[in-house]
Amino acid sequence: MNVFVIGIGLIGGSLAKDIKSAFDNVTVYGIESNEANLAEALSFGIIDKAATYQDLQLADMVIVSIPVDVMVTELPIILDAVQEDCVVFDVGSTKSLLCKVLENHPKRRNFLACHPIAGTEFSGPSAAINNLFKDKTNIICEVELTAFKLQERALKVFQAIGMRIRYMNPVAHDKHIAYVSHLSHISSFMLGKTVIEKEKNERDIFDMAGSGFESTVRLAKSSPAMWTPIFKQNKDNVVETLEEYIQNLTAFKELLLNDDYEGIYNEMNNTNKIKGILKKNTVKQEID
Repeated sequence: MNVFVIGIGLIGGSLAKDIKSAFDNVTVYGIESNEANLAEALSFGIIDKAATYQDLQLADMVIVSIPVDVMVTELPIILDAVQEDCVVFDVGSTKSLLCKVLENHPKRRNFLACHPIAGTEFSGPSAAINNLFKDKTNIICEVELTAFKLQERALKVFQAIGMRIRYMNPVAHDKHIAYVSHLSHISSFMLGKTVIEKEKNERDIFDMAGSGFESTVRLAKSSPAMWTPIFKQNKDNVVETLEEYIQNLTAFKELLLNDDYEGIYNEMNNTNKIKGILKKNTVKQEID
């Protein structure tokens, strides 16, 4: 199997590593606009060979792991270049615009719209790790538009590297992911910004930062080049979630201003229910 990875960062690189571990006789080709990343991926053995779009005719599978704004323009070109029996899937965090752009492409049947819910705050080939996708959910949109035999090929790979599959339409995906992913990243970036600005006057603030701060601000290390296009493409849903979040922050501030500590306790106690929700989800993943 000839697997082409376009964009060899955390997600693309980790997929390459896991696919090579799970299957024999796989050759992984890398296409990357950043020459330093390409050289690094080769030196780490993440990919076997460097390639270009002209080589895509050799592909059995193409993984597109590039920023979502670039993906919108590049995926039609990539589909033009592959053979009829090649499956192409993306790993982008937004789905509606991409699916809309590709809906009338002559090779739409070759494309599988995917979003593996996995990652870290790091980027580049050096961030690629083994087993990143084990027991993680992979959301697939508009699966009915992909040729069945090509679905099967992709699903075989997803199963082999340990991913769970969830099917969803693009509009629902973008709405839900705004809450559980996009809002989390904005919160982390803005918490980091607040502390950095305060640190200008209080030099000891980072000496006092514990594990709670570190875990909350972890996502602020993520790549702005990747996340700015995501926020742009999912603007309406992100704004809606931000409005709700800001309302909750404002309400919490009012409770403090009014010395309503019983209200604060009740807010936190009610929110503690999320522990049970997350625990149920973890158990479900283990059973699945």
